[in-house]
Amino acid sequence: MNADYKGLMVFAEQREGKIHPVSYELLGKGTEIAKKLGIEVSALLLGSNMGDEVKELIYYGAQKVYYIDNPVLRDFDVLNYKHNICRLVNEVKPETLLVGATHLGRSLAPRVASALSTGLTADCTSLEVGDEGNLIQIRPAFSGNILAHIWTTTRPQMATVRYKVMQKLARDASRKGEIVRKDAAIVDSVLKIVSKESAGGVNIAEADVIVCGGRGLKSAADFSLIKDLADAMGGVVGCTRPIVDDGWVGKEHQVGFSGNTVKPKLYVAVGVSGSPQHLAGMRDSDVILAINADPSAPIFKVADYGIVGDLYEVLPKLTAEAKRRS
Repeated sequence: MNADYKGLMVFAEQREGKIHPVSYELLGKGTEIAKKLGIEVSALLLGSNMGDEVKELIYYGAQKVYYIDNPVLRDFDVLNYKHNICRLVNEVKPETLLVGATHLGRSLAPRVASALSTGLTADCTSLEVGDEGNLIQIRPAFSGNILAHIWTTTRPQMATVRYKVMQKLARDASRKGEIVRKDAAIVDSVLKIVSKESAGGVNIAEADVIVCGGRGLKSAADFSLIKDLADAMGGVVGCTRPIVDDGWVGKEHQVGFSGNTVKPKLYVAVGVSGSPQHLAGMRDSDVILAINADPSAPIFKVADYGIVGDLYEVLPKLTAEAKRRS
C-alpha cells in the first residue's frame, strides 16, 4: 500500500439536484470497508445549489463531504467533472475511489482513471478487503460464467459498482459529518446543452414487480402475454438479452449482466432458462417465481417457487387470478 493515499471516497452522482440512490449504496459498502481498515469514508459531490441534499450523504454514512458548487456543474459535463474530480483526488489522495456503474458513471470513470494514471475495474458486483488491505474488486467475466477477483497496484484503486447490488445504510439524520466546500476550476468544454427531453420508457431497476420473458416465447406477438401479467400485477416487463437482440423489446427492459441489475420484491421468470449472464442481474430479488416447461432449467435452482408447465397455459390463468385479486 502507498502510505501517501488513505481513505475511501465515493463519487456522489446527482441528476437535476437529486442524488442518485447508487451513491447511498456505495456509502453503505464504503462504510463497511472503512470500518475494517480503520479509515475515513468521504463523498465527493459536484453540483449547484444542492441545499440540504448535501446533508443526505452524511445521513447515509459519509464522514466528510467534499462539495464543489458551481452553476456549470449542475448538469453533467464530462470534461469539467473529470477535471474537478482529478483535481480533488490529487489533493486529498484517497486510496479508493468508487463510482456508480450508471450511464453517467460509465462515461466518467474511465476518463478519470486515465487522467490519474490508475487502474479501473468496471461493473463490480461485490467488493472485499484482501489480507494486506487491498480492495478486492469482484465482477462477472466471460458472460457471467466466472467471477473475476481483481486488485489494483496503482493508487487510487478505482471501481464502478452496479446499481442495486450493494446495501445502503438506514438513513440517520442524527449522523454527524463535515461538509468541505471547494472552489470549482472550470475549463472550456465542447458540451453545450440546448434543451432537455425525457427519454420516456420505464426504469426497470426501481420496479417492485417484474415479469420477465425469455426464449420460451415463440414470437414477438406472444410477448403480450408477459405484458398482460405484468399489468395485472402492477409490475413492469423485463426480458432476456436474446429478446432484445431479436428486436422484440427495447434494451431498457433487459435484465442481466449486459442489461439492468434488479432487486424487485417479486420476479417472475417466464420461459427463462437461467443463464449465468441473466442470473447476475436478478438473483437477489426478494421472491423469484420461475415458469418453465423444462424441469431441469437452471432458473429453478435460484427460484423460491417454480411451475413446470407450458407458459401458454400457465400465464393466462395467472393473469386471470391476478386480475381477480386486484
